[in-house]
Formats: sequence, structure tokens, C-alpha cells
Amino acid sequence: MKIGCCMSIDQVDNVGQAGFDFLECTVVSLVPDKDEDYEAIRKKYQASHLPIEVCNVFLPGHLQITGNDIDEAAIGTYLAKAIPRVREIGADTIVFGSGEARSYPEHFFKIEAEKQLIQFLLMAAEYAEKHDITIVIEPLNTKESNIINSVPEALELAKKVNHRTIRVLADFYHMEEEHEPLHHLVDAGPFLGHIHVADSYRLAPGTGTYPYETFVNYLKDANYCRRVSIECEWRNFEEEAVDSYSLLKNYFRSDKDE
Repeated sequence: MKIGCCMSIDQVDNVGQAGFDFLECTVVSLVPDKDEDYEAIRKKYQASHLPIEVCNVFLPGHLQITGNDIDEAAIGTYLAKAIPRVREIGADTIVFGSGEARSYPEHFFKIEAEKQLIQFLLMAAEYAEKHDITIVIEPLNTKESNIINSVPEALELAKKVNHRTIRVLADFYHMEEEHEPLHHLVDAGPFLGHIHVADSYRLAPGTGTYPYETFVNYLKDANYCRRVSIECEWRNFEEEAVDSYSLLKNYFRSDKDE
């Protein structure tokens, strides 16, 4: 099991020194307002001594994909730039959280928003397939999005999209915020494509009361053995990161993984 950290490329040295196996950066950082600025960004990513294997923050908040004001041309233009660039910097997985972009407006029908999400994911899947990218649907707690708030809901959406590039993410923090049963990890089974973790109050793993042993055991029951990333609020990265990495290493890795 590889253990990564969600952090800016500017922090790659600190992430590497803490022991992490990979960096998880943002998709939006690859799509600057001016296209001519991308070359310098690309070089910075490709010079990284730590691999960038996953990208989160798929969409900018202003690029709405549900509701009455969808700009399909703008969405298509964004995807045509963003997804090839994710592959160009070495990543193979995109996290589709993007709570602001996907939340549907008040007085809009949820069932219509779900249809729009399916259409968006089908459009994104076409680009993802061309570049051998997997897109994982991230359930978010209800404070961050009003749609897809549990692993079963993400799983149902992935099955409706029915495309090999579309899978599901489980985020320990969001599951705990929603008091979601952890056995849902097992129910997701082969659809699980990535994992995010944090601890109480979204702080560093090991600083709170989350039931990590139970969480890990359910992941083992689901035969999950890919990657896990810390996505948390660091109070002091240099002091906390090494301990958090060590904690996850002890939970997720067996001797044969060394």
C-alpha cells in the first residue's frame, strides 16, 4: 500500500522528507488562467523527486456542472486541457470531489442534478480513457455538497455511468462526519479506487479518536491494496507528518510490503 500526502508541489521537499511515497496535488493548478503559464508549471511538476500519482480538486468552483447555468463548451474546454495535463505530470487518478461545482442550486431537482452528473462523468470519461486515467467519485459531507454524500451513493452513480474509468473514493473524514457505517467500504469492493484519511476535526491522523483499526480492517475485507492519501489540516506539518506517516505505515503495510 502506497501512502501519500495531499499538498502543494511547492511543499514536495517537506513531503518527501516525512517519508511519503507520493504527492497528491490539484488538477486546477494545472489549468492557469493564461495558457502560456502552464509550461513553467509543467516543468515544476516534472522536476519533482517525488512522484505525483493522484490529483484532487478536479474542477474550479465557478465551473458549475449542475443546475440551469451549465456552460457545456467551457466544461469541454477545461476537460480537454486538464486531463491530458494530469497524465503529463505522471498521475493516473483524478479525485472528483469539487463540492461547489457539483452542488445543485436551491429549488432545482436532485434527480435532474444526478442526470447532469452522469453526463459530466461520461464526458470526462472519454478524455480519461484516451489518457489512461481513472476518475474516482468522492462522497462529501453535507456541509460541503448537497449531492453524493455517502459511499453507496457514489457507488450507485458509478454503476449508472457504467464506464471502466469511473470508480469510487472513500474518505474517512467525510464518512465520520456523516456517521456513515464503515462496512460500506466492503460493499464498494472492487469499485474502490482511492482512499483519503484524516482524524477528528480533519486534523492529522493519530491526533484524534477515529477508529483506524476498524477502518483498516474493513479495507482489508474489501481487498483494497492500492493507495491512501492524507488530506487534513496540518497544525505543524514538520512535527505531525512523520508520526502520521508512521501510523499509517503500521496500519496499512505488512512486512512483505517492505
